[in-house]
Amino acid sequence: SYRGPSGEVGCYVAPRPLTRDSNYFEVSLEVRGARAVPGGGYGALTPPPLAQVSIVDSGVRGTIAVGLVPHCHSLEHPPGWGPGSVAYHADDGKLYSGRAKGRQFGSKCSSGDRIGCGVERGSFGAPPAQVFFTKNGQRVGGLGVPLSPPGLFPAVGLHSLGEEVRLHLPPPGPPEDEGGAMLVDSLEEEWGRLHDVRLCGSVLEYVGKGKSIVDVGLAQARRPLSPRSHYFELEILDPGEKCYIALGVARKDYPKNRHPGWSRGSVAYHADDGKLFHGSGVGDPFGPRCYKGDVMGCGIMFPRDYGRDSEGIAGQGTLKA
Repeated sequence: SYRGPSGEVGCYVAPRPLTRDSNYFEVSLEVRGARAVPGGGYGALTPPPLAQVSIVDSGVRGTIAVGLVPHCHSLEHPPGWGPGSVAYHADDGKLYSGRAKGRQFGSKCSSGDRIGCGVERGSFGAPPAQVFFTKNGQRVGGLGVPLSPPGLFPAVGLHSLGEEVRLHLPPPGPPEDEGGAMLVDSLEEEWGRLHDVRLCGSVLEYVGKGKSIVDVGLAQARRPLSPRSHYFELEILDPGEKCYIALGVARKDYPKNRHPGWSRGSVAYHADDGKLFHGSGVGDPFGPRCYKGDVMGCGIMFPRDYGRDSEGIAGQGTLKA
C-alpha cells in the first residue's frame, strides 16, 4: 500500500523478469472488500495470467502505473518514466515509454477493470521485446522495447494516498539450456563462498569438524543485498547437536572461520540463544531461540537515496554442529 509523503512515488519491482514461459502479469482494480476473479478470453496473446496484482483500493487519484522496467530502474520514478521502461497509466490511459510525457494509448481505468502487460514469446530471442498491454482481456496495443540482460521486470507504481495493492507472483520456473534439456537447479551460482558447507540443491549442510570455536562453516552469497532484492530467509531443517546457526549480513571479505556478527562489518541473529551479534563476540538479547521448522529472515530497509553503485554487504549464514 502507498505510504509515501505527498508528491513522492511508491514503486514495486518484481524480483524476477518476465520469461518465455512466464511472459504476462495483470492488475485487477477492485472495490475494497471484494474479490476479483480473473477472466479468460486472452485469445492468442497469452495463456491465463501467471502473475496477478489485485488493487484493493485505487486511492485518492488512482495514479497507478503498470508496466515493465530494466534492472537499473530508479525507484524514485514510476514505471514508464525511466530509460528502458514502459507502462500503462490508469489515471489518464496514456502510455509512457522512457520519459515523463505520455501519449494517448487507451481508456482510463477504474474499479473493476483489469490491466495486463506482457512480452510476445517470439521476441525473447529476437530483440527488441514486443511489449503488449491489455484491458479486461482485450489487447490495447504494444510497442518494441530494448531488451538487455537480465531482462524486463514487472513493476507497479503508486502515487496517491490510499492506493493498496495485493501482489501474487508465480514461483520461478526451471532453468533451460538452449537444447531444451532438463537441468538440475543446484543454485551454485548464488553462492560466492562455501567453507565447510555442502550444497545439495537449495539445502546447506555443515560438514566441518565441529570440535572448536573456529570450526565454523560459512556460506556467503555472491551478490549483496540491494533495494531491488533486500531480504532473504532460511528454514532450519535440522538443528544438529546445538543449533549453532547464525543468519545475517557481512562484508565481502568476512573471515571464513567466524560466525556472522562476531567480527567487524557484520551483524547476525543467532538461533541457539536468540541474541543479536554486531561486530562482537558478545551478543545482546534480541529474539526467541529458533528450532527445527523455524524460518529466520534478514533484510535491509534501504533509504530512498541509496547509491546503486555501492558494493553493499552480502547475505550469509553459518552452520556449526
